[in-house]
Amino acid sequence: MLRPKIPTMPQPTGLVTPPAVIETTPVTPAALTPQPAPAPSRPAVQLTPGTALALVGGGTAVVLVVGAVLVSMLLAVAVTATSTAVCAVVIRALLTRRDR
Repeated sequence: MLRPKIPTMPQPTGLVTPPAVIETTPVTPAALTPQPAPAPSRPAVQLTPGTALALVGGGTAVVLVVGAVLVSMLLAVAVTATSTAVCAVVIRALLTRRDR
């Protein structure tokens, strides 16, 4: 009852095709052909003072926007935590007041 049973390989059912025969073909060396000229590479990007200034300005704008989003998210978490703490203190004070 507790002995593991090893599964047996199922026998193929239906139509079985024999393996395909691969015939080798002889390789004949071709005549030497001249190598094509290499394609011209892309020219290097040249930064002018105007484009460099635009890149610096764009990067600064991205950093400022991302920073503002992160600070606002941190502020939202802080406000939520503070209001939750105030609510907990008020509820605790209401539940522990026995003098009424």
